[in-house]
Amino acid sequence: MTAQPTRIDPRISSSFSRQGLMTTFHASLVEAAGGFCRIEAPILPGATQQHGAGHAGLTFALADSAAGYAALTLMPPGQEVMTAEAKINLIAPALGERLIARGRVVKAGRRLTVVTAEVVAVTGDKEHSIAIFQGTMVPVDAATDRG
Repeated sequence: MTAQPTRIDPRISSSFSRQGLMTTFHASLVEAAGGFCRIEAPILPGATQQHGAGHAGLTFALADSAAGYAALTLMPPGQEVMTAEAKINLIAPALGERLIARGRVVKAGRRLTVVTAEVVAVTGDKEHSIAIFQGTMVPVDAATDRG
């Protein structure tokens, strides 16, 4: 029996497609449902630091987005999320072919949603943990102009 591909709510995939930074990183929204999200991105030369590892900015951006989209899966239509605060522990260099960020909701509330994400570096079929993220997301009106 083969696993069926995860269907992603069009509102979430549409939101993700509007993220310029995720486009810059060639990131893919792989899964987003039920308080969980998985985003993957290659470690490209333009996103490395001086030692050749993936830059912490890449790691943070993927973790933040995975955690945020995990929160969005539990929000009602017409809502989006923004990060209110975040912390990351970088526990190993981002060495590998690509990164996977797996975000999940720890506690969803009306005003605040506590989220976490783990980022792993992948080489071949081997993963190793490189970062742990924790943050707080706040709901915002999707129609609000933030400019």
